[in-house]
Amino acid sequence: MSLEIQNLHVRTEDKEILKGVNLKVSKGETHALMGPNGSGKSTLANTIMGNPNYEVTEGRILLNGEDVTEADPDERARAGVFMAFQYPATIPGVSVANFLRTAVNARREEPIKVKEFGSQLRANMDLLRIDPDFTRRYLNEGFSGGEKKRAEILQLAMLKPEFAVLDETDSGLDIDALRIVSDGVNALRGPEMGTLIITHYTRILQYVTPDYVHIMLNGKIVREGGSELAGELEDKGYDWVREEVAAGAA
Repeated sequence: MSLEIQNLHVRTEDKEILKGVNLKVSKGETHALMGPNGSGKSTLANTIMGNPNYEVTEGRILLNGEDVTEADPDERARAGVFMAFQYPATIPGVSVANFLRTAVNARREEPIKVKEFGSQLRANMDLLRIDPDFTRRYLNEGFSGGEKKRAEILQLAMLKPEFAVLDETDSGLDIDALRIVSDGVNALRGPEMGTLIITHYTRILQYVTPDYVHIMLNGKIVREGGSELAGELEDKGYDWVREEVAAGAA
């Protein structure tokens, strides 16, 4: 069971951004995709979820062996792919609880019972150390950066997807919020979910240790390794990768 990217080429507004990306995330694995701003990381995340602003010109996206390259975003979500956005949308007038219940029901044949939903919601809020009043607020309206990210991880906990793509989940978080979000991600890791953490910092990886690390530059994955690769980036930055890639191309 896996989410697999094969030779993916993507363009937007007449500019090619991804130039042949290959990546496979199996259930039970945690992968980190790292790279400087503008390297194509968020483009990959949006393409995985089927954002129509990104055109796939070559390659495929496979979900458990099934080609979903042309599938609509809601089809991918129902099939078990989840994305936590770098900049989550605000939905005035819709409470966090109502939003979550609607999202949970979208993946079920029969609506979840009120009591069961409430029980699951309370358990996951305890896990993420979220105040009960939080779910009565309108989704992301007036939320701090940390509250928005916590709401995203709460969605992840309630939906229990097969594959989770976390796009810059650590951006804009203070150390306390980062730790709470990281604790939540760690608590949700397991054999039933594959996780792709997209970041250009190593700080979230100090709390969430990945099984595999991939480095992206200029729309391509140029280096792959274990968690020690993130440590190298912490020590040296991205310049050494650029120099190695340039030397290999020369």
